[in-house]
Amino acid sequence: MSVFEIIALVLAALLILFFVGGVLGARRRARETAPAYARHLSEADHALEQARAADRGWDREVMEDVARTALERERPGATFDQLNLVLVDDRPGVAQDTAHFEALDGDRPVTVVLGRGEAGWSVERID
Repeated sequence: MSVFEIIALVLAALLILFFVGGVLGARRRARETAPAYARHLSEADHALEQARAADRGWDREVMEDVARTALERERPGATFDQLNLVLVDDRPGVAQDTAHFEALDGDRPVTVVLGRGEAGWSVERID
């Protein structure tokens, strides 16, 4: 076996080792952050319920419809399995209210930010 072949085998073994280590590390991090993410979603739902109790413009179904329509228009053909409300920003009045949704297309998260005005909910941006 030549020196070049030995070096190539060692580099290939190192690449495989780093790849497996990265996958295991990512899985571990996902398991560790899952409870915090679930708590964050629960807090956003709770904030939505408080906002809805304060004024009637926070209708989750209407907000999700606006977000899904914008996603279909922005990314035709994509299938979003989940649409999670991750942030509710209920400011005094109506004009500055925002809601942030996270849509999941497989493993890729897409953020949809809705803003509320006098006419209702509209999309501010899709990241």
